[in-house]
Amino acid sequence: MSEEVIKYRQLPSGPQTARKIASSGGEAPNCEVQHPVELANVRQLHSLLLPVEKAQRMAEFFSKMGDANRLRILSVLAIRELCVCDLAGLIKMSESAVSHQLRVLRSMGLVNYRKQGRNVFYSLSDSHALNIYRELLSHLDFSRSVRLPNT
Repeated sequence: MSEEVIKYRQLPSGPQTARKIASSGGEAPNCEVQHPVELANVRQLHSLLLPVEKAQRMAEFFSKMGDANRLRILSVLAIRELCVCDLAGLIKMSESAVSHQLRVLRSMGLVNYRKQGRNVFYSLSDSHALNIYRELLSHLDFSRSVRLPNT
């Protein structure tokens, strides 16, 4: 085995780690035959690999998005700006519960608010928030219409 392959196998993550995880009894496909790592591919992709810090932030984002009520709130805010009391009536939740969900969405940068007298109106923060919502809907519609393997 060449020194370059040995050096790569000592890295904390990469295809070797993925192969070990995949072959530990899961159903994930893996290489049938052990072979040397294709170092050119690894070097090229290593600089493009999502950094751990950013992956953790993304995982936290998706974790927070994993709440049905937040997604329902986004679904109506994708259409128009609404006040907390209208959202509460529409979603059939208390105003305090809706406010809590909106605080989480605000902390994620997905919604903005404006005050008008004693009312607070919420809207999607920008086109990124709307695009995330639309892409998720599109993906779910596609997944339902085209039976993907193992779904």
